[in-house]
Amino acid sequence: MKNIAIIAGGNSSEYEVSMKSGKNIYDEVDETRYNKYLVVLKERDWHVEIGEEKYPVDKNDFSFTRNGEKILFDFAYITIHGVPGENGLLQGYLDMMGVPYGCCNVLASALTFDKHTCNTYLKSYGVNVADSVMLMRGMAYDVNEIINEVGLPCFVKPNAEGSSFGVTKVKEAAQLEDALKKAFALCREVLIETFIDGTELTCGVVKAGDMDIAMPIAEVIPKNEFFDFEAKYDPTKSDEIIPARISPELTNRIKTLSSMIYDILRCEGIIRVDYIVREDEIFMLEVNTTPGMTSNSFVPKMVRAMGGTLREVLTKIIDNKLNR
Repeated sequence: MKNIAIIAGGNSSEYEVSMKSGKNIYDEVDETRYNKYLVVLKERDWHVEIGEEKYPVDKNDFSFTRNGEKILFDFAYITIHGVPGENGLLQGYLDMMGVPYGCCNVLASALTFDKHTCNTYLKSYGVNVADSVMLMRGMAYDVNEIINEVGLPCFVKPNAEGSSFGVTKVKEAAQLEDALKKAFALCREVLIETFIDGTELTCGVVKAGDMDIAMPIAEVIPKNEFFDFEAKYDPTKSDEIIPARISPELTNRIKTLSSMIYDILRCEGIIRVDYIVREDEIFMLEVNTTPGMTSNSFVPKMVRAMGGTLREVLTKIIDNKLNR
């Protein structure tokens, strides 16, 4: 049987979420078809966890040794949210090792991780996105000019972070400085986006071999000010309705758009695209190429809503890559 590494952890503020995603995926990978191992990364510490035991990963060939036996990995499923699994760095290492993996390649991962670059690129294909201004740490700026550009309220967010860490909804000019400091503490680039008052929706897409599915759309109703980190991972802080309470016509438009974005970015495996819809106008918020995969995350819920199992989807992704 092939040796499958489920890689979790990472170097960002999303470490704990990634570990939950990794453990859920580990449980769902079919042990009758593959030998599966949980690989945990944190800075330079890479190790395999088997029960209470930890075995260091040999980065020279992406392997580990247990009881005198050297085990080489044949495939990797990356479920790191943030650096280095969502921005393409880990994908580059695996490409050099010749190890196939079940998510987007270096280019698509790096592009989508940089929200401003991704939005600008997709905008050239006619994808509707919110107006925004990007600042770099140390750059001079004028608060009034920014507000004239994006209006109030607006969102201030790190340009390359996930799970809504460091995001602030700014309602008045006096709040902008503190919001920028909070975001700059996490990232050297900060995005200030126009607030769009509408319905928040998200759509998962998976393509592998003959599988080409835009999943049931989820409608998000946060009980907090917006869909922040707490609302994403505490089920009591938001209501999620799958399928969303939207018309069949709007459902089809969002599914078609999500599939188109997948193809434009040359994605692989599972992605999730987030939107705000104002009346019948669709605004894309961001593309998640390693979306949350905890039991409470959107994608596993979407798979269940369409009558499938995560195990079936993961098997299709893994076999498709191994058989190329």
